[in-house]
Amino acid sequence: MAYWVWQMPILQLSAALLEGLIIAATILWIIFGAIVLLKVLTLSGAMAVIKAGFSQLSADKRVQLVIIGWLFVGFLEGAAGFGTPAAIAAPLLVALGFSPLAAVVLALVADSAAVSFGAVGTPVLVGLAQGVPGVTSAELHQIALTAIGIDIFVASWLPLILVLMYSRFFSEQANWRYGLAAAPFALLSGLAFTLPAYGVTWWLGPEFPSVLGALLGLAITCSAAHFNFLTPRSTLTPDNALATSLHLAKNDMPIAASPQINRIPLWQAWLPYVAVALLLVLTRVTTLPLKAWLQSMNWQWQGILGTDISVSVAPLYLPGSVFMLVALAAAWGFRLSAVNVGKAFMQSGNMLLPSCIALAAAVPMVRIFLHSDVNALALPAMPIALAAVAAQYLSDYWLAFAPLVGALGSFIAGSATFSNLMFGSFQQAMALQAELPQTLVLALQMLGANAGNMICVVNVVAAASVVNLNGREGEIIRYTLWPMLFYCSGAALVAFWFFS
Repeated sequence: MAYWVWQMPILQLSAALLEGLIIAATILWIIFGAIVLLKVLTLSGAMAVIKAGFSQLSADKRVQLVIIGWLFVGFLEGAAGFGTPAAIAAPLLVALGFSPLAAVVLALVADSAAVSFGAVGTPVLVGLAQGVPGVTSAELHQIALTAIGIDIFVASWLPLILVLMYSRFFSEQANWRYGLAAAPFALLSGLAFTLPAYGVTWWLGPEFPSVLGALLGLAITCSAAHFNFLTPRSTLTPDNALATSLHLAKNDMPIAASPQINRIPLWQAWLPYVAVALLLVLTRVTTLPLKAWLQSMNWQWQGILGTDISVSVAPLYLPGSVFMLVALAAAWGFRLSAVNVGKAFMQSGNMLLPSCIALAAAVPMVRIFLHSDVNALALPAMPIALAAVAAQYLSDYWLAFAPLVGALGSFIAGSATFSNLMFGSFQQAMALQAELPQTLVLALQMLGANAGNMICVVNVVAAASVVNLNGREGEIIRYTLWPMLFYCSGAALVAFWFFS
C-alpha cells in the first residue's frame, strides 16, 4: 500500500524497512537475554527453589496465580517489558502444576495493566513522547496520571478475572464458584498494585509505577497470604493430573522435568531477578552517572539511504544486556557447568526463532506506517489519514473507540510502545477533531495498548514457545480476546462517566 497507493519513494520505503529491522533486533536481544536467564535458573535448580517457595506460601492455585501471574508479572513488566514477563511467568506456572495452555493464557491476561508504563516508562517516555508531536513533559505526566487513575477502576478487577478464568476453564472443578470464593483476595491484590502505582506516578513520574507498584503489591499480598487474610477458605485441588492429560491430549512436546533442587537458599534463588530489577532502576535514574555512561556507547545510522530517517542503538543500555550480565553472573554463582551454559544459550536461540519471524514482519511495517508522510501524492502519513476518515463517522463516539485503536496497535506492532508510536499522532488528531481532551484520549490510547498486549502476536508466540505450545497461538488468542475487550470497554466507560 505504501508503494502503490501512497507512492512512497523506494528509498524512503527501504530506509523505513531497515530501521524497523534494527529496532526489531534490539527487541530480540531483550527477549533472548530474558530467556537465557530463565534457562540458567532452570538448569541450576534455582527455578525449582523459587517454585517451592511459592508452594510453601500457599498451596491454593488461585493464590499462586494472583501472586505470580498478577504481581510478579507486573514487576517483570516494569523491569524489562517487551513480552518477557509472560515468557518468564508461563513456565513458572507450569512448574507449579498449571497446564501449559492455562499458564500462557493467564500470564498474557495478567501482563496488561503494568504495560501502560512498561519497561521503566518506555511506552510513555518513548512511545508517546516520540509519537505525539509537540507533547511536553508536563502533559506526559498528566496523561500517565489519567491512565493510572482510570486503571484503579478497571485494572483492579483483573486478578478476579484471572481466578475466574482459571477456575472455570482450566481447573478440575470447572466452576465459577471457586473463582468467586477468591474474590476478596483477588480484589485486594488488584488494589495493592493500582493504588501504589498511582502514588508513584504522581510522585516520581511514569518510569517506576509498574516496578514499585508491583513490589509494594507483592509485599502486601504475600503478607496477606502468609496470615490467611482474605484468602479462600477452601483450597483448590491441585490439577497436575489434569495438566498432564490436557498436555498429552493435544500432542504437545513434553515439558522437561525440573532438575533436582540443589542446596540453594530461597533468597539466593531470587537474587538474579532482584539484581535485574535493581540494575534496571539504577541505570534509568538520570541523577546517577550510569545512565549517561551506558548511553554514551551509542551506534547511529544517520540519514539511512540518503533519507531523513535515522536510527540509534545503545547496546549496553538495552534491558537485554542487563539480563545477559545477570545470567552469566548467575551461571558462575550457581556453578553451572560450561556444558549447561552452552545448553542454555542453544535452547534460548531455538526458542527465539518464532519471535524473529514475527518481529521482522511487524516492526518494519510500523516504521513504514509512520514514515509514509514522504510520498509523491503529498498525502498525510497513514495515521493522520486514518484520523481524517474516522473523524467523519466516529468523532461522537471516540471515547469508546480510542482504547480499541490502542489495542489494535499492540496486536499489529508487538508492543504498547510501538502502538503509542504508531497511533499517538492519530489519537491526538482525533481528539482535536472530536473536541475531546487530548490528555484523556491519549490516556485511553495507553490503556488500550496495554490491553492489546493480551492478544499481541509477538507476546503470544514468545510465551507459547517457552512451554512448547507452538502452533496453538490462535487457541490462546481466543481465550485472551474477551479480557482484552473487557479492559477496553471498562476504560471507555470510566472515561465517559468521570471525565467527559
